[in-house]
Amino acid sequence: MLQIDREKAKKAFDSHTAKYNMSEVKIRLKAEHTYRVADIAERIASSLYKEDAFVDFAWFLGLLHDVGRFEQVKRFDTFNDAISVDHAEFGADLLFKEGLICEFLPEEIEYQHPSEDTSYWLSVAETAIRLHNKLTVPEGLDQKTLEFSHLLRDADKADIFKVLTEIPFEERTSGFQGIPGQIGARDEVMKYVYAHKCVPRMTIRTEFETLISHACMGFELVYDETKRVVKSQGYLKEYLKWTPKNDKEKEQLAILQGELAELID
Repeated sequence: MLQIDREKAKKAFDSHTAKYNMSEVKIRLKAEHTYRVADIAERIASSLYKEDAFVDFAWFLGLLHDVGRFEQVKRFDTFNDAISVDHAEFGADLLFKEGLICEFLPEEIEYQHPSEDTSYWLSVAETAIRLHNKLTVPEGLDQKTLEFSHLLRDADKADIFKVLTEIPFEERTSGFQGIPGQIGARDEVMKYVYAHKCVPRMTIRTEFETLISHACMGFELVYDETKRVVKSQGYLKEYLKWTPKNDKEKEQLAILQGELAELID
């Protein structure tokens, strides 16, 4: 198992983010989000594993998962992957192709010529980070890669509900162009609500459909502990206190709340 030195990893993360303007709201919020995701990942892992090394590894994934966000904001001034870069792929490339990961690892780990065990767990970390923002997890992953990929995705989604609740829509979606005059969500969006699936990004056309797509992340939480976190925090419930603009939105919002009752009641 990959051994994690948490203090070194924290110092490396703080050193990395110090290269960016922490007075910039986007940068500061993403740093705060990172530490919360790491804590949630640790909590989920503690519910699944007895081994401390697995819990440390889950925390480590949370710390690394959004490394690409900081350079994304610096270069493009947005978190919108569609008009900039895929932040998960970008971050994984920085870590595992450009060697940034070395700064986060204990000195005794030989990154250029790792042992078979170290190589495996670095591969798990890279895959989990690359997949954390994808619509689905591909088939064919080995068991531990699958488990930690789901764990990181769960932890990230759990904290995203807080971000969605506390940051105004306009600040989160720079570059978004909605369709004026559309009433309610289209059937092709609502079908994902009924199927309990995440909505593909390219399907979204309006602010209300954006709300639906974000809320649908709750359907695909994998671990029971994550669901307990989401329910106890109450951010998803708060996020769904949307003021409908018309009767159709009111009806569809009620449907969405009903389908997500397990997480908000």
